[in-house]
Amino acid sequence: MLGRKTKIRQEAELDITSFMNLMIVLVPVLLMMMVFSRITVLELRLPELSALAQASTEQLQNDNLELVVTDSGIEVFFPQGYLLKSLPKLDEHYDYAGLRELLKQVKVTLQDKQVEKRDITLLLSPSIDYQSIVNLMDTSRAYPEVVAASVVQAELFPNISLGDAPAQREPQP
Repeated sequence: MLGRKTKIRQEAELDITSFMNLMIVLVPVLLMMMVFSRITVLELRLPELSALAQASTEQLQNDNLELVVTDSGIEVFFPQGYLLKSLPKLDEHYDYAGLRELLKQVKVTLQDKQVEKRDITLLLSPSIDYQSIVNLMDTSRAYPEVVAASVVQAELFPNISLGDAPAQREPQP
């Protein structure tokens, strides 16, 4: 065994400079990209079918703000069953600007009477497409307002409930 040669072990040297260079470039790029991506969550309240909600129906009849959306246009009812205004379609598109102005007037009127109303019900016919529903929700939730030289989203009716439109509504005088 004297003739056996022993190997001298050398410790491996770890070179991480290329990895560090990559991290120096990659981390700022990823941080900058986080600013540009934003996730928006829409919260919906579906109509409740509990006994409590049914028991207070008489109380809520005078306080419900409803948008009945059909293929021919949008009808705004407040209180429930009383037609405020009918907004027909303009060039096959809903009148979102007219709806926004009407909802702003309703909000101001309610605030003048010290009523804090934040909920609205969208009653939709089955033929309404998804993009129209999203546009209606965005229009009734908030509107752009210029405050101190910057544009902010002023609140209209952020608590949105969805329901089915009545099969046929009789015209109101």
